[in-house]
Amino acid sequence: MAEFTTKDIRNIILVGHSGCGKTTLAEAMLLKNGIINKMGTIDEGNTVSDFNPDEKERKISIDLAVMHCEHKGAKINILDAPGYPDFVGTAISGMAATETAVIVVNAAAGIELNTRKMWELAGKKGLGRAIVINRMDGDTADAAKLLEELQADFGRQCIPANLPVGQGAAFKGVESTITPSESPQQTTGGSVAETGEKFIEAVVEVDEALMEKYLEEGAVPTETMKKAIPSAIAGGSLVPVFFTAAPGTTGVVELLDAIVECFPSPLKGLKRNLAAEGEDAEPAPVDPAGADLVGQVFRAKVDPFVGRLSFIRVHSGTLASEGSVLNERTGKPEKTQNLLIIQGKDTEHISRLVSGDIGALAKAESLSVNDTVCSAEKPAKLEEIIFPIPMVALAVEPKSRKDEQKISESLNKLSEEDRTFGVGRDRQTKELVVRGTSQFHLDIMLARLKSRFEVEVTSRLPKIAYLETVTAKAEGHYRHKKQTGGRGQFGECYVRIEPLPRGEGFQFVNSVFGGAVPSNFIPAIEKGVREQLEKGVIAGCQFVDVKLELYDGSFHSVDSDEISFKISGARAFRDAAEKAKPVLIEPVVDIEVTVPAKFMGDISGDLSSKRGRIVGMDSIGNFQVIKAKVPMSEIGRYSTELRSITGGEGSYTIEFSHYDVVPGRLAEGVIAKAKRPEEE
Repeated sequence: MAEFTTKDIRNIILVGHSGCGKTTLAEAMLLKNGIINKMGTIDEGNTVSDFNPDEKERKISIDLAVMHCEHKGAKINILDAPGYPDFVGTAISGMAATETAVIVVNAAAGIELNTRKMWELAGKKGLGRAIVINRMDGDTADAAKLLEELQADFGRQCIPANLPVGQGAAFKGVESTITPSESPQQTTGGSVAETGEKFIEAVVEVDEALMEKYLEEGAVPTETMKKAIPSAIAGGSLVPVFFTAAPGTTGVVELLDAIVECFPSPLKGLKRNLAAEGEDAEPAPVDPAGADLVGQVFRAKVDPFVGRLSFIRVHSGTLASEGSVLNERTGKPEKTQNLLIIQGKDTEHISRLVSGDIGALAKAESLSVNDTVCSAEKPAKLEEIIFPIPMVALAVEPKSRKDEQKISESLNKLSEEDRTFGVGRDRQTKELVVRGTSQFHLDIMLARLKSRFEVEVTSRLPKIAYLETVTAKAEGHYRHKKQTGGRGQFGECYVRIEPLPRGEGFQFVNSVFGGAVPSNFIPAIEKGVREQLEKGVIAGCQFVDVKLELYDGSFHSVDSDEISFKISGARAFRDAAEKAKPVLIEPVVDIEVTVPAKFMGDISGDLSSKRGRIVGMDSIGNFQVIKAKVPMSEIGRYSTELRSITGGEGSYTIEFSHYDVVPGRLAEGVIAKAKRPEEE
């Protein structure tokens, strides 16, 4: 493969709603550059990017695919992200390694749910953005209408870099608005000349000298303008729009030309920051032209043929295949002889990756997502990639006893690949719980657990992690006295209990004076109380947010010991807690549901029926965002319910908010259920 410098590299990520044609567009780009001889199709399961068995079976993209091609002397790294919101973590990974997000829109469907989400995500991450209106050969394609929608929803900076010549079955090409031909063809969606003027105006905004020249002379030399376009895209003042029909490759070469000529290179695009050291320190951007190696692992994958792959974006310096690099997190060296470039499922050994390039290290067992690789002489740490916290949960257990030792290790390997998939044992319920972005996401991951690691599980909704607390002040007392012949047991404690603000935990205060309880027994009393906190008082749930004061007691010079005071402390706490109006509290989440406006009433009513409290609403284009606070116990199956209500057109996110008191009637049911096993 040819050698490239940083200025010759372009890194793009294809994002958008499922079915918009991202994978097919990537195939067309590879075909036009001779990487493949024939375009694969999703139905046949032979595309470069969708190569995993579950992707072929389900005919959807699930993982982030990495590809590359050479075009007009430049290397284009193409990352293809799934179109389902369930796999947003992969898009976040890819955006951490690229300068430009190419948002692909289905000409027939227009702006869809994940179109908007990817637009907002790319903006939040600081990437340059471009839009490709794909499938212009569809029967219902309407360029003028689509451009109007884009500009209304995303802003007037969305300006066509080319316009379609015909549409629907008559779509036969595109006409550039940047460098139109001397006799422009008849276009749809707007005038080439007028659109070209708007394009120039958006570009010159980023350069005062260029703006003055344009205002004075009414024109800017084409080559001068082209040099300014990357900065305009990187800065967000320009979002170029392109038109394609990927299956027939119409408009694809023109898109490739624009990527090379107009999209920002790593030198002009978004600069990633080094993590700030110290509270008052500011994060410093990495210089892509710097000599010191700084790279970041943005994705990890266990490949059945080459083993563990750590995908790396080099942000500064050169990553060479000879020698080793420092893993900043572990402080240990990592060998680099297995340095690769990626083409879907295929890999090729290379000697080095220059600043701005993307590749992978094989068999680098210590590397994880977010790790910074750097030189041992000059350690550095990049800001971490932030992933959403997975909140949709299932409790799992292996079907076979032989898999009990294997299941945790296998699930942890899957979580290393996907940072929106979490696994852990709930400290309260003792269940092994997996968490993801949706039920569909969890279904995919558990299917992979079976296919990759041969571990089958049964799953169910996890138990709700209820807690207990008190709502009033009270006093408690317990005298522990036991005589069975010989030395007995004796310990007596008097305590006061009171509630603390939510989230304060537990405070133990020793107010004993005059030697009523010897100081050497105080730790035993606190230990007994803390053990009782774990067991709970009314429903076997952990007790929280209480202050317990030990203010008096008595002891026996012979019979008192640590065991006696441990028991006495625990029972005195229980006595006080039972008198202090104990209550059960439950986790409440913040939920944001995004749906087409026509479903707003149905969703609001459904959330209210789940004891939800609507706290706000936003309107974004044709979509409504309903914000509410809902008890976790009410939304265990919400992804399935939302899909049923909206026909798959809705999505939601949840985050933990706080704990709140369970209503009396419901609390009685939880308490009765908790006591039933004890009685049995």
